[in-house]
Amino acid sequence: MKKNLFLLILLLIVGFGSYSYYKEGSMPVNKSDSTYKIFVIKKGDGLTTIANNLEKEGLIRNKLVFYFIVKKLNIEKKIQAGDFRLSAAMNVETLAKNLTHGTLDNWLTIIEGLRKEEIAQLISKNFDIPEVEFLKLAQEGYLFPDTYLIPKDASSASIIKILSDNFSLRYKEALKSQKKQNDLSDKEILILASMVEKEARTETDKYQVAKILYKRLKNDWKLDLDATVQYAVGYSTDERTWWKKGLTSEDLQINSLYNTYKLKGLPPGSISNPGIVSIKAALAANEDTPYWYYISDKNGKMHYAKTLEEQEKNVEEYLK
Repeated sequence: MKKNLFLLILLLIVGFGSYSYYKEGSMPVNKSDSTYKIFVIKKGDGLTTIANNLEKEGLIRNKLVFYFIVKKLNIEKKIQAGDFRLSAAMNVETLAKNLTHGTLDNWLTIIEGLRKEEIAQLISKNFDIPEVEFLKLAQEGYLFPDTYLIPKDASSASIIKILSDNFSLRYKEALKSQKKQNDLSDKEILILASMVEKEARTETDKYQVAKILYKRLKNDWKLDLDATVQYAVGYSTDERTWWKKGLTSEDLQINSLYNTYKLKGLPPGSISNPGIVSIKAALAANEDTPYWYYISDKNGKMHYAKTLEEQEKNVEEYLK
């Protein structure tokens, strides 16, 4: 009898303790604090990470209680990535439900090698900004590829500033980590990087292609790049792309300053918006390579050649 009574009392104590723990943990951190904080959930953040960050920011009392409440409400899969305006005066249930509502900003991901028209399409889709409005202000090459969290009501000018400020920051970082090995200006580095981005896929190939292109420049060769012609040709209605794959002999004769089959030297501007690897490859470009030529086969693998004869053999073997 005494044993049963002891167990009953123990259960009551544990139950009351658990209830108190839950009750206390679900309460606001500070009911009198009506100020708001911007809390960011990054893409890929799991519930544990979110709970830890909320506790660190002083927005919840207990991460375990938050975790339990989210599970109880069955809203884990409804929590969005983005930024949220939260207050320490919110109880945990209210705060958790807020994380399932629309965020203050939009996520925008720009991949390497897009031209400004392609980025304008992304901006128009995500922010309801006319493409022509964005293109009036955008500078090719300076719209750095990255993932951004941008205010929903941002203007074309403010979005471009965010992208170009990021470019300036990342370019400075590249200069610190990759010693410049050529005599090109910053603008010329960016132009070279924009071509490398479209010509090569892997990091190793980017560095090799950058050297080959620089070697051609220094020896007064034409660059002979399809990518610059694709840029000059513009949008292909047949292929529905800004990068026409099936270039014709007529395309290769297009009258444009970007046609490197007709004109020597670098084109007058960037042809895409390159990523950090291509920028570093351009900074490292020098004439220290035995190769003059390269091709990319149908699988994207690069094949290099020291002579025109070797190049023609590679074309015969890998492209026909």
